[in-house]
Amino acid sequence: VGGGNVVEQSDLMVLREGDLVFQHTGGEQGRAVQLATGSPWTHVGILFKSAGKWMVYEAVGPVQSTPLEEWTAHGDDGHWTAKRWALADQKLDTDALGKLKKAGDRFNGLPYDLQFAWNDERIYCSELVWKMYKEGLGVELCAPKPMRENNLGSETVQRVMKERYGAAPPLDELMIAPGALFDCPELRTVLER
Repeated sequence: VGGGNVVEQSDLMVLREGDLVFQHTGGEQGRAVQLATGSPWTHVGILFKSAGKWMVYEAVGPVQSTPLEEWTAHGDDGHWTAKRWALADQKLDTDALGKLKKAGDRFNGLPYDLQFAWNDERIYCSELVWKMYKEGLGVELCAPKPMRENNLGSETVQRVMKERYGAAPPLDELMIAPGALFDCPELRTVLER
């Protein structure tokens, strides 16, 4: 529904803390993620308010909070979508939000994981969101799957894999992609821009 990367006042009225926000980011990594997963979504973060301002907690370099307006401007095509946990109305109260934030605190400042490993030394965007919901609320937003279950045959994906892993990619490494979270039946779309 049009609107580009502008965040309008009516958008802010719809959003809630704990919502997941998805976008497409450009570059070779974004294209490789799209090809491997079959999804247009290449980046995800989680919304919280800080001093009355909407912030996206995301893994982008270090894990950090980014103002929503700035976050939307980073998207490749200006399109972004917000999704909400289906049980948010019943279960995502102030106490649960505190647990969700606390689960994310331990990742703050960690470097971005270019190899998409399922450990906590470095972290990538969808892994951050998944682990926050799992550790903070005990909620698994779909199941991580081994790298080999993605479409790894395209030239772009093969080139990126070779750059990152050499001749031995970790095909059994569990991963969670932004597109897998987007398609998770536990989430409902609340806003499309």
